[in-house]
Amino acid sequence: MNKFIDKAIIRVVSGKGGDGSIHLHREKYIPKGGPDGGDGGKGGDVIIVGDNNLSTLRDFKYMRKFIAENGGNGMGNNKHGKNGESIYIKVPPGTRIFDHEMNMMLFDILYHGEEHIAAYGGRGGRGNTHFKSSVRQVPLYAEEGKPEEEKILRLELLLIANVGLVGYPNAGKSTFLSAVSDAHPKIAKYPFTTLIPNLGIYTDDKIKITFADIPGIIDGAHEGKGLGFEFLRHISRTSILLFIIDITEDDPIGEYNRLLKELSIYDRKMMNKKRVIAFNKIDMLGNDEKMEDLKEIGEKHFFISAKEKRGLDELLEYIKSLIYGK
Repeated sequence: MNKFIDKAIIRVVSGKGGDGSIHLHREKYIPKGGPDGGDGGKGGDVIIVGDNNLSTLRDFKYMRKFIAENGGNGMGNNKHGKNGESIYIKVPPGTRIFDHEMNMMLFDILYHGEEHIAAYGGRGGRGNTHFKSSVRQVPLYAEEGKPEEEKILRLELLLIANVGLVGYPNAGKSTFLSAVSDAHPKIAKYPFTTLIPNLGIYTDDKIKITFADIPGIIDGAHEGKGLGFEFLRHISRTSILLFIIDITEDDPIGEYNRLLKELSIYDRKMMNKKRVIAFNKIDMLGNDEKMEDLKEIGEKHFFISAKEKRGLDELLEYIKSLIYGK
């Protein structure tokens, strides 16, 4: 099973710096040559890099220790030790890197190819050449390389999307996502069809909109009920929240208000995001009377049928205007 994993803890160790060399120049007919010990090489860094080809932290379930190469020791004839090879750890964009022991965020990988050094390799020690002076012509000491850096890192993935889909189980979020994007989420007639976050991308000429669908939220989610709160951080980066509400339910406005309450309990900052309501499943209404009643909700709303792709164009045009100002 290709399980979605959005958290991981790994151990990283940079390379130790190579030791400087203690060496005296030896050449025929020059019995007492001066110091010519070379410097040690720098230890390799541990580098985190964003990679668009990844969408989960699943690989870190099997590989949790990453060690860079040590720097080589300096040699005679002023030969510099080899620098240690750095190690590159690829993560999906949207991954936050924390120092797990200090519980402090180090950096946030947002783009493909973005790089940050998580652990610096030790500097190489200087050879005895550097310590020659008028007083000390033949120094018999050199520097040791600086030690490696070791850290326990916590990786947390937050999906990067423009629009976050919010709704109760079976409101039609997955159907909507498949109707407007290239995503093909599993859809069935039972609660919690969506067990993991899904990303879908809508494209129109040069316009691109990324939607993030999370498991449905239920009443009492803030108390640990259901699945939605476990993944709510995946819509924390979005600028727009699109509420998918089942119009066939007895009290659609009440459902919307309860969802708002659950979100505000999770994080009050969610209330600062732009909000749009899509009353879904109008294809199942017997008449338009309920739609007329819902027009008094006082928030920007649309009536759609994700299943029959009705009303989607108008909704998408409005979302485009929110994102691109058109």
